[in-house]
Amino acid sequence: MLHFFDAAVIGGGVVGSAIARELSRYELSIAVLEENPDVVCEASGRNSAVVHGGFAYDRGSLKARFCVEGNRMMDELSTQLGFRFIRCGKVLVGNTDEDLRQLERTMAQGFDNGATGLELIDGKRLHELVPAVNGSFAMLSSSSGIMDPFLFTINLAENAAENGARYFLSHKVISIARKDGRYLIHTAEDDFSVRWLFNAAGKGAKDISDMLGITGYRVIGSKGNYLVLDKRLGPLLPMPVYPVPSNTYMGIHVTPTVDGNVTVGPDAINTDDFGYYGVPADRMEYLRESASTLWPHIDRKDVIRTFSGILAKWVDDKGVIQDFRIEVRDDIAPGAVNLIGIESPGLTAAVPMARYAISLLRDRFDLEERKDFDPVHATAKRFAEMTSEEKAAAIAGDSRYGSLVCSCEEVTEAEVIRAIHNPLGVHTMTGIKYRTRAMMGGCQAGFCQMKIEQLLEKELGIAPEDVRYLRDSSWVLAGKMREG
Repeated sequence: MLHFFDAAVIGGGVVGSAIARELSRYELSIAVLEENPDVVCEASGRNSAVVHGGFAYDRGSLKARFCVEGNRMMDELSTQLGFRFIRCGKVLVGNTDEDLRQLERTMAQGFDNGATGLELIDGKRLHELVPAVNGSFAMLSSSSGIMDPFLFTINLAENAAENGARYFLSHKVISIARKDGRYLIHTAEDDFSVRWLFNAAGKGAKDISDMLGITGYRVIGSKGNYLVLDKRLGPLLPMPVYPVPSNTYMGIHVTPTVDGNVTVGPDAINTDDFGYYGVPADRMEYLRESASTLWPHIDRKDVIRTFSGILAKWVDDKGVIQDFRIEVRDDIAPGAVNLIGIESPGLTAAVPMARYAISLLRDRFDLEERKDFDPVHATAKRFAEMTSEEKAAAIAGDSRYGSLVCSCEEVTEAEVIRAIHNPLGVHTMTGIKYRTRAMMGGCQAGFCQMKIEQLLEKELGIAPEDVRYLRDSSWVLAGKMREG
């Protein structure tokens, strides 16, 4: 089937969905083409969930500029979109004279970038802020914070959809051609004819760039592995704790989450396999040992899960990591905005980066602003966060609030069913997980996974074999064990 739109965004992750939301401020028809069955399958949902301060990036770089801008607008974004954000600060911890000199250089770079809330603190102040940390002094970034990366991405996407953008999930782009002033995009499912195109494909951005005829980029994969610790350790870590950074790597850090867990990582392993997210046992032990020098409370028995993420880094011929590249090549691909090397701090920088990408289009074409754009995405309060009175009222209004599906995270049947009928049409197990936190507790889905699988069957009227876990190829059930 051939669809006609004014603009297509290739990639529905945090940057692609930020572009879609910002594009929906204009009188445009917008298609978002995402190869996965959800918008948080790749790097957007596989990261440290830290809102960075902007001090770690080269002076004058787009990374520095958009990181500082994104940090400043995060309070407003969290209010508009309904995701959790805590401006808790973070510390970069040192012990040696060289550590101190590096922190002084980092802080000076941060001030030049426009970062705020930076100061060097002594050991006494450090241990007042983070009593359990090992360190003699630190650089404090009080403007840094932590957020929910799943709901940030999902709610950007849903707000874009509420303002008219259409999401086409499981639509992997196969080829792109240009004909009669328009782009013809061929996907695994449908074809799309569009006037303008945004390449926000993340790890697949080089392939899309090549399809557009903008060739020559070298992109490598950097895989970061993580441990997730039980919530009982959350009160011991009020803010992220980092080592002194190198010029290219922030180091293995320990980070609280907005939901009370603690994550450890990432390491940074070069990889050519952009689809393998397994965490080997030796990396688990390496993470634990490395981070324990900073925060000595990481015990094997408290690890409830591992995960990993892969960043697509644009490098030069010598392997040096480059800045974000956001470009329009009028001579090769007019009307196409090409985003290459969008890695960290992409989560923090997503919305200002999206606005900049759209400004490149506005410089070339007239775009009419809509009068009815609504930046607010209405979200329901989680049952686990309700007062006793609110819970009673919720149950009185809908008896399904009285049925717990996930006991660890106190997620109810009503919340799972609402998530199943989400605006994007995501019907995977992890789609429910990321929207409700079911399966994220201490038992890691030991008791609730099959309840959710059965609710998906019932609500969607599908067979057990049609339920997927994360991707189109990840079956939860393959058939009946005793059949035949």
